[in-house]
Amino acid sequence: MANLDPATADSRLPTNRPFTLQQAVAAGLSRSVVARLRKQGLIRPVIRSVYVDASTADSTDLRAAAIALVVHPEGVITDLSAAWLHGARVQLPGDYLPRVSVHLPPDGTRVRSLATISGIRAFAKQDVETINGLRVTTPLRTALDLGRLLNRGPALAALDALLRVGRFTRADLRAALPRFKGQRGVVQLRYLVPLCDPRAESPQESILRLRWLDAQLPTPQPQYVVRDDRGFPVYRLDLADPAARFAAEYDGQDHHFTAAERKYDERRRDWLRRRGWTIVVFDRDSLAAPKAGLVLRRTHEQAAQRLRTAA
Repeated sequence: MANLDPATADSRLPTNRPFTLQQAVAAGLSRSVVARLRKQGLIRPVIRSVYVDASTADSTDLRAAAIALVVHPEGVITDLSAAWLHGARVQLPGDYLPRVSVHLPPDGTRVRSLATISGIRAFAKQDVETINGLRVTTPLRTALDLGRLLNRGPALAALDALLRVGRFTRADLRAALPRFKGQRGVVQLRYLVPLCDPRAESPQESILRLRWLDAQLPTPQPQYVVRDDRGFPVYRLDLADPAARFAAEYDGQDHHFTAAERKYDERRRDWLRRRGWTIVVFDRDSLAAPKAGLVLRRTHEQAAQRLRTAA
């Protein structure tokens, strides 16, 4: 069964659109059968209680169709759900959205659902756009909300990711700040807006950059390109201070998991260290540790001292 084409998992399920658990049950499948098909990898969740044939490619259309099955028609998709729908790489488990964040205008009625988190929020006309029939906060409004409402690290990661989408600029963020005067999280938002950078390629890289800045080190260069003796680009570093030949990198399981990937990283870092670079590497646990900033500061000081001694 596990080797079957997902489209043949069960003839009662649609193969070209998302479906809810309730729709699957209404078609004659038991909940245990649905659970078994998911465990075998023949169907996959898109959002909570909404599934799709596992062979279906991820897309904005697919995500919107899945959300449309569980949201109130007057609701506005917001926060991490909106960022996910816009294609921003926010801190979510893969391409799966656990629950949809939906807000209604102040005169709306709160809607309760296992697949949604709902509330009341005011929006200006320019804050909302339509994607495949769904009302969604724009990338700019989504960034302004997440920059206020998430904790500092994830907030900066969301700002970076949404800025990377390319629909607004840092100047647009600055111009919108007065709108939120006195609102929850606006002090944090004012602090983070000047720091956001679309060059961050993952939420963890954004959080690493915040740890670096909190340690009061010189402003880092994300995705810094190191060139060989002939001037050709050879490697990229997640964050770098070229003046001190110091770099910090994040090794996550997405791209540094296999033995071949780890061997490549070792070879790359050996090449860099032979050329005077000091590199500190973080994983998920060390990045979250309270002493991450201290590690960065001490290692940076050691790198700068080595350069001064060599000179």
